[in-house]
Amino acid sequence: MMNFPNKSCSEFVSELASAAPVPGGGGASALVGAIGTALGGMVASLTVGKKKYADVQEEIIALQNKCITIQEELLSLIDKDAEGFAPLAAAYGLPTETQEQRDHKAAVLEEEGVKACDIPLQIMGKCCEAIDAIEIFSEKGSRLAVSDAGVGALFCKAALEGASLNVFINTKALKNRDKARELNKTANDMLSAYSAKAQQIYEKVAGGLKNQE
Repeated sequence: MMNFPNKSCSEFVSELASAAPVPGGGGASALVGAIGTALGGMVASLTVGKKKYADVQEEIIALQNKCITIQEELLSLIDKDAEGFAPLAAAYGLPTETQEQRDHKAAVLEEEGVKACDIPLQIMGKCCEAIDAIEIFSEKGSRLAVSDAGVGALFCKAALEGASLNVFINTKALKNRDKARELNKTANDMLSAYSAKAQQIYEKVAGGLKNQE
């Protein structure tokens, strides 16, 4: 069991910087997404219980609970991403001395390449869910923490786009181009909708903070 989420920040960063194949961009994206989601949760925590926001409290609490779940899921995906990459990494080391071995290696690489897209796509999906919640926090949450909502949106955007690269590097190697296009479309649809949404959240928050005169 890798247990990356329970390592200290310094341990995780050191392993990330090492020559070890995991954690890599996928695991880092999951962690960044979890941090971004937690920043949304911070806005919720600073909103709940305040008389000024009593009319939106139930909605904020529901989203806060959802973010706790998303956050936990993203943390679990750090290890799952590393575990998912292991069979693909092992496949690259398969022997190629005979035609039979070469055919076997090609088949395994294809199968594991498709499977290796699953966790990054899950990370992307969770980031999209988090961005939806952060949008509400940025609009209805405590004005004292609106900057944290903006930061959370940017972190989730970075995680979303980072995880997409792990999809694209795997689909690029697939022989089945129909499957590659299918996986790419799933990733691109999320990027198209949610990178823009996260950027809009940031720009709205930044604009409100800059226009102080």
